[in-house]
Amino acid sequence: MKLTYRPEIDGLRAIAVISVIIYHTQIKIFGYQPFKGGFIGVDIFFVISGYLITSIILNDLLINGSFSFTYFYERRVRRILPVLMIVMLVSMPFAWIYLFPSGLIDFSKSILYSLGFGSNFYFHYSGQEYGDLGGLFKPFLHTWSLSVEEQYYILFPVILLLTFNFFKEYLIYILLVGLIVSLVLAEWTSRNYSSVSFYFLFTRMWELLAGSILAYFETKFGRINKQKIFQIIFPFLGLILILHSFFYFDDDTLHPSFFTISPIVGVCLIIWFSDKSELITKILSTKLFVGVGLISYSLYLWHYPIFSFIKINGIVSGNLQGKILLIPIIFFLSIISYFLIEKPFRNKKYKFKKIIIYLLILFSILFTFNLIIIEKKGYPSRFEKLKKINKNYNPDNFYLAQTRMGSFNKNKKLDTKNLNILIVGDSFGEDLYNALNLSGHLYNNVDFFFYDFNYKFITKNELFKNSDLVIYSYDWNNSRFVSFKNDLKKIQKLNQNIAITSSSNEYKVKSRLYTLIDNKILFEKVDFDYFGLKNTYFNNRLVNSKTKINQELKRFAQKKELKYLNKEDYMCNIEKNECDYIDNDGYKLLYDYGHYTKNGAKYFGKKIFKMNWLKLN
Repeated sequence: MKLTYRPEIDGLRAIAVISVIIYHTQIKIFGYQPFKGGFIGVDIFFVISGYLITSIILNDLLINGSFSFTYFYERRVRRILPVLMIVMLVSMPFAWIYLFPSGLIDFSKSILYSLGFGSNFYFHYSGQEYGDLGGLFKPFLHTWSLSVEEQYYILFPVILLLTFNFFKEYLIYILLVGLIVSLVLAEWTSRNYSSVSFYFLFTRMWELLAGSILAYFETKFGRINKQKIFQIIFPFLGLILILHSFFYFDDDTLHPSFFTISPIVGVCLIIWFSDKSELITKILSTKLFVGVGLISYSLYLWHYPIFSFIKINGIVSGNLQGKILLIPIIFFLSIISYFLIEKPFRNKKYKFKKIIIYLLILFSILFTFNLIIIEKKGYPSRFEKLKKINKNYNPDNFYLAQTRMGSFNKNKKLDTKNLNILIVGDSFGEDLYNALNLSGHLYNNVDFFFYDFNYKFITKNELFKNSDLVIYSYDWNNSRFVSFKNDLKKIQKLNQNIAITSSSNEYKVKSRLYTLIDNKILFEKVDFDYFGLKNTYFNNRLVNSKTKINQELKRFAQKKELKYLNKEDYMCNIEKNECDYIDNDGYKLLYDYGHYTKNGAKYFGKKIFKMNWLKLN
C-alpha cells in the first residue's frame, strides 16, 4: 500500500500544539485555567509519530523489499535538527543577558543534553518535575519530548526490522505485548516514581506503539471502514475523548497511566476512522488546521523559550493581555522558520552533504560556547556590578507591629510547639504554610486548606474543628473581606482563635533595584514602585485600593481582638525604604510579583518566628 498524504493528521498536530501552548501560557479566565490538561498534546504527537514512522518502515519493506537506514535517518536529521539548532542559537544571547550563573549553567547543560538526544535524562536526574513552577525558568525543558522521540527513532527501526525478517508472523503480538508491558510500567512508575514515568522512553513507548499497531493493520489490511455509521460516530467520539483530557486532566493527574488511555484511544479513533466525507475529518482538513499543523514543530520549539524568558524577565507576569499578545509573535517566528529553515532543509534538491556541513558548524558553535559556559561556571564576572545588599533586618517597628495584631482569646495561652495551626487561603496562604513548615522551627502541626469563599462553609471541615489557631491568609480584595466577615460570625460560635494576614502589596516603597527571576538576583537600575518583584510601574489606584483594604483589615482585627500579621513588618523596612529581595547567600526570595521561592519561604519563616507573632496572647 502506497502512503498518501492525510491532511487530517496535520489537523491533529494543530490541536496537539495549540493545547500545549495554551497550557504553558497559564492563562486563567475568571480564576479558571482552560486546557489545564493541555500537556496531553505531547502524547498526541507520540501516537502520530508512532503511526507515521511505522507506516514508512513497513511500506518500504513491503513495496521495496528492503529498508534503508541511511535514507530514514537522513529524513529525520533534515526534519529535526536544523530548526532546533537555530532556536538554540537565537536563545543564547537572551540566556546570557537574563540568566544568572547557576541558571546559565543549567541552560547550557540542557542544550548539550538535547543535542545528544538525552535531555529527558538530564531533567529527570536534575530533579525537575514537569509542570512544577521551576520548569518555567528552564527555556529548553520542552526538549525532553524530542529526546524521547529521537531515542524511539534510533531503537525502534532496528527492532522492527529484526522482527520483520525473523519473526514476521509474530510481529503484531510483539507490538501488543510491548504496548501492554509499557502501559503497566507507566501506571506503576507514575504511582511510585512519577519523574521516571514522565520522562523515560519505556513508559512512553506504549503511546508510540499505539500508533505503530494502527500502521501495522493499515499496511496489512487497509483501513476497512465499510460501516458509514462508524465513520460518523468514532471520529467524533475520539475528539470528545481528547477534549475531555484537555479540560479535566491537570498536573495532579497520574500521567502517563491508565488515565492516559482515553486520549490515546481518541487519537487512534480519529486516525483509523477518518474519512473525507465525515465532519471531523473535514474540520481537521481545513486550511487553518492544516496550516497550523504544518508549522507545529516550529511552534513547539519556539513557544517554550519565549514563555520562559518572558517569565524570567517578568514583563507579562500576571498580565493576561500580555500573554495573549505573545501568541502572534510565536506564530510569526514559527512561520518564518518553517519557510526559511524547515522547508529548505527538507528539500531534496539540497544535497545532504551540504546540510551536514551546515549542521556541523551550528553544532560546533553550540557545543563550544555551552561547554565554555559550564567550564567558566556561568561567567559570574558578568555581574560584578551587582549591588548585593544584606537585609538581615529585625523589624525596628516591632512595637508598632504588636499594637496592630490585637490579641487572642484571653482564656487560651498559645505555644507554637503545642499548636495545631490551620491556614485558610489562596496562593499567599500557601506561601505562609510553606514559610512555617520550612523555617526550621518546631510547630506541632500546620495544615493548609485552599478556600476561595465559594465552597461549602469551612467549619464543616475536620481540619478546622481540630485546630487551635486558624489563620486567614489571602491577597485580599473587597469580596473576600466581606465573605471573611460573614464566616467569622459562624467561627466565633466555635470559640476559635483567629488570625489574619495582609496581602503582600500593602506598601509602596521606592527602591533602586531592578529584579530578574533566577537563583541570584539584583540589578542596579532606576527607581520603580516596589510591588513584589515586578519590574513594571503599577497604577496608583490599584496600589491605593489594596492599601485601603489592608487598613480596613487592621481596624477590623483590632476591633474584634484578632491577631493581625502585616507582611511589610517582615518583608520590608519602611524607614530605610528597603525590602527583602535575597537571602544571606544571594538567593531569590520571590519568584514573581509576591510569591515565595523555597529559599524565600525559609527566610521569611525565620523572620516571622523572630517576631514572636504566634506566641503573643
